[in-house]
Amino acid sequence: MAQALKDAGLLWKPAPGDRFAIPDRDLDEDVFVLSNMTIEVHTLPEGQVIGFNGTTEWAMDDVELEEALWLPREDQMRGLLGGTFQALRRTGDRWDVEIILLGEERTFTSETPSAAYAEALLHLLAAAL
Repeated sequence: MAQALKDAGLLWKPAPGDRFAIPDRDLDEDVFVLSNMTIEVHTLPEGQVIGFNGTTEWAMDDVELEEALWLPREDQMRGLLGGTFQALRRTGDRWDVEIILLGEERTFTSETPSAAYAEALLHLLAAAL
């Protein structure tokens, strides 16, 4: 879902606490967290990079922001839905996210709240095009 959100045009403004992955570098299973202590975003003349400060585990000093895949949290996706967000409800073993966009009520159902939020956000991004 994170890749689908990125492909749909979701922009990431990195902040401490954000989670991200680095696909296609044999690190697909690893999740990284931006922190002012070890992993920070640096703005360079050629663009933003994510710097791995003081890490010895990898032969990696930094990675371009475009190479990273943001893994937005539930609260971040809810915030991005803005005023369209109406409710999060549990229905049996599934979760519903309800939004209203241009007067039309829509419900997105999934196995987890995160996935339901992501589906609603994908709908919102598609409607913005």
